[in-house]
Amino acid sequence: MLADDLEEIYHRLLKHFGPQHWWPGDTPFEIMVGAILTQNTNWLNVEKALANLKEAGLLSLPALADLPVERLAEYIRPAGYYNIKAGRLQNLCAMIAEHWENDLDYLLQQPIPVLREQLLSVKGIGPETADSMVLYAAEQPVFVVDTYTHRILFRHELIAEDADYFELQEVFTDNLQEDVSLFNEYHALLVQVGKNFCKKSKPKCGSCPLAGIGGVKEYIPCF
Repeated sequence: MLADDLEEIYHRLLKHFGPQHWWPGDTPFEIMVGAILTQNTNWLNVEKALANLKEAGLLSLPALADLPVERLAEYIRPAGYYNIKAGRLQNLCAMIAEHWENDLDYLLQQPIPVLREQLLSVKGIGPETADSMVLYAAEQPVFVVDTYTHRILFRHELIAEDADYFELQEVFTDNLQEDVSLFNEYHALLVQVGKNFCKKSKPKCGSCPLAGIGGVKEYIPCF
C-alpha cells in the first residue's frame, strides 16, 4: 500500500539522517524572506544574504518595506537573481501592507486556503514557495513538494512521471496524518536523500537508505 511505503520511507530516512530541525529562521518573517531567497540557489548563499540584512538591521517587515528595491538587491546579491528576488520581496511586503495593514501575525493565522491564496497572489511566489511559508512560517500543515520529491517517488514507482505539484502533494496529504512536525521533517529528509543519493544523474541507488522500496528506476537523467 502507498501509505505503508510512505511510512517506510520516512522512518528509513529519519534513522539514516536524523532530525533536520528545519526551517532555520529567528522569526516568521525571516523564514518567509528565506523562502523567496532560496529560489534557484542553495542555502549557503541564502544565509549570506540573510546575514547582510541582519547586520544592517533590515530583516523586519517595516524595514524591508521602506527599503528602495535597488538597495535591497545589493544586500541580497549573494542569493543570486538579486534584482528579481528584491522585486518579489517588495511584492510580498506590498501585499501584507495593502490587504493586512502590515499585520503579518494576523495573516499567518488565516485558514490555509485563505493564506495560500494571498501568498499565491504575490508575483513571483509559486506553490512551493507559498507552501514553504505556510508550513514553516505559519506552522500550518501543508506538505511542501519540490523537485527532489518528484524524482524520488517516480524512481520508486510510487507516482506517474507526469504527476503535477498538487497530485504529488495529495499523495502525502491523503496517506499521512495531518501534522506540522511530520510534514516539516519529511520534506527536509526528502531534500537530504535527493541531494546525497537520488541525484539527477548517476544516483547512488546501491547505498541509498531507500533501496528496495518500490521499483527503483536507476540512472534516469531526469528532473
